[in-house]
Amino acid sequence: MNMDLKQEFAGRWNQYFPGAELPVVFYYANEPGPVQTAAVPPGHRCFIGDLAAVRRGTPLAFEAGAVTCGGGKRYLGFTQELRPNFEYFLSCGIPGKLEGERYKKSPELVAEAMKHQRPFEAPARTLVAKRWDALEAGDEPFVVVFFAPPDVLSGLFTLANFDETEPDGVRAPFGAGCSSVIYYPFHELRSAKPKAILGMFDVSARPCVGPHLLTFAVPWPKFVRMAGNMDESFLITGSWDKVRARLRPAHETA
Repeated sequence: MNMDLKQEFAGRWNQYFPGAELPVVFYYANEPGPVQTAAVPPGHRCFIGDLAAVRRGTPLAFEAGAVTCGGGKRYLGFTQELRPNFEYFLSCGIPGKLEGERYKKSPELVAEAMKHQRPFEAPARTLVAKRWDALEAGDEPFVVVFFAPPDVLSGLFTLANFDETEPDGVRAPFGAGCSSVIYYPFHELRSAKPKAILGMFDVSARPCVGPHLLTFAVPWPKFVRMAGNMDESFLITGSWDKVRARLRPAHETA
């Protein structure tokens, strides 16, 4: 991690997005160093809920055992397995046996949709999550994730498209909350032109974030470009000044 970039981005973020929440970064490591290991919960718990502590400034290292949601374990790359009858779980359920989430119209549609999912295996034993200000020189982030309200999202969205010729520098793929901050951004790293991922539309994960927040996940190479473009972009114009003037402190939207 370039410490000059760390300080420069923090200064620009405070200048152009005053009061907005700092982003969270993720990287994989076999030896996470002096980072607190996330506790193993007694039962099912959403990974997104665990990130609340990270967003407040406490770095956490997640091993497979600390992720008790089956979807979370899969989308973090700790397993390739699906729960039994997954196509019914995500759709209509099985009367008297399994309640369905009804996120897809039919089991058959789920089966077809799953064909679009690419395998994902975690490249190391632990997933480390840190708030931007906790980054150290030896860290190697692969994604930067913003938890942001609409005005901040408008700035991030526009900045993500600032140096793109095509109109879709940002994607919003269907998936679990954790897939939008880990799985999809990780796969974007393999693209010649990585795109940012707008997410946290997962109804099951929504209670884990504030009602005015979505996530904006930026693969590291694209983030570096975005950070470098800030001082020559719309962020220096009067148009952004009007939006910046009404940005609310992070604690009001968390």
